[in-house]
Amino acid sequence: MAWNEPGNQKDRDPWGGKNGGGNQGPPDLDEAIRKLQSQLGKIFGGKGGSGSGPSAGKLSGGLFSIVLIVVSIGWALMGFYTIDQQERGVVLRLGKYLETVPPGLHWNPWGIDQVAKINVTKVRSHSSRGTMLTEDENIVEVNLAVQYVISDPKKFHLSVRDPELSLVHANDSALRHVVGSSEMHQVLTEGRELIAQDVQVRLQSYLDRYNTGLLVSKVNIENAQAPKEVQPAFDDVIKAREDEQRVKNEAEAYANGIIPVARGYAQRLREEASAYREEVITRAEGEASRFVNLLVEYKKAPEVTRERLYLDAVQTLLANSSKILVDVEGGNNMMYLPLDKIVDTSTVSAAKGGSIGARQLEELTNKVVEKINDRRSSTRLREGR
Repeated sequence: MAWNEPGNQKDRDPWGGKNGGGNQGPPDLDEAIRKLQSQLGKIFGGKGGSGSGPSAGKLSGGLFSIVLIVVSIGWALMGFYTIDQQERGVVLRLGKYLETVPPGLHWNPWGIDQVAKINVTKVRSHSSRGTMLTEDENIVEVNLAVQYVISDPKKFHLSVRDPELSLVHANDSALRHVVGSSEMHQVLTEGRELIAQDVQVRLQSYLDRYNTGLLVSKVNIENAQAPKEVQPAFDDVIKAREDEQRVKNEAEAYANGIIPVARGYAQRLREEASAYREEVITRAEGEASRFVNLLVEYKKAPEVTRERLYLDAVQTLLANSSKILVDVEGGNNMMYLPLDKIVDTSTVSAAKGGSIGARQLEELTNKVVEKINDRRSSTRLREGR
């Protein structure tokens, strides 16, 4: 018989209790909650029960403590942060400056302190270009590049709302002031480096006065030129100045080359004069010493010494002569032999045929003897007539 047929009142509800026919509706929600509280109370040290009374209050207090501890741990962990080596941290507590922290691991109360990480080693740059008036009332176009770093993180973060915008305005002011105090040829040619240095000094003074916390490391004038309308004329002027400098350099190089040569030549003349003086003095001293020694020998043998001196003198004189006079025996005529011509002829022959050998020397001697004999024969014939 089916459970819902008439007469079957014992087991009409298959989900009912033991006695059947109990509660015909859905399970009670309050009863389920009480059972869950009872189980949680057993887990956290409470006693099982109906979930009402002291056990329920103790359970609520335990859950609140656990939640509070978890939140506290999470809040504490969220307060840890790191600062890189190239950074510095500016700490604000409730909006007021507290400290500047170095690189490393740090902790601050989360939600109470604010930390701004600022890179103090990065080199930042700013480029500007402007047309301005010089002291001599000329217009120039200047391109300027500025390199800077953050030197004071506190001032950079708190003193000025936009430090880099302040740097832009201060840069324009400093550049126009320096260029306006300079002449155009200084801006276009050799005065660029000095102008860049003056701009850097003035710009840094402006930034320090504004408390921007910025430090200018380098100012470089990349380009400076006249307006396009007059650029060809200024190019000619610059070229003429370059030619002037080139000519000066060439003249200095020539002078640097001539002066050392002249000094060297003068020094050589002084050395030669000194050497000649020493030579003359030494020769004179040698001649004097030789004469003294000769005087001693002359006193010992006057005749022999006199003859020897005469022969040496004659030999010295004839050694430098190219002509020989031969006294012809038995006559008043003297025979003249041009030995220089003979020697030149023999030298030419030797140059054509090689070195002078014994045969050529013998031929030369025979020619000399023949000449002497011919002269003697002709002299005797004239005397016989």
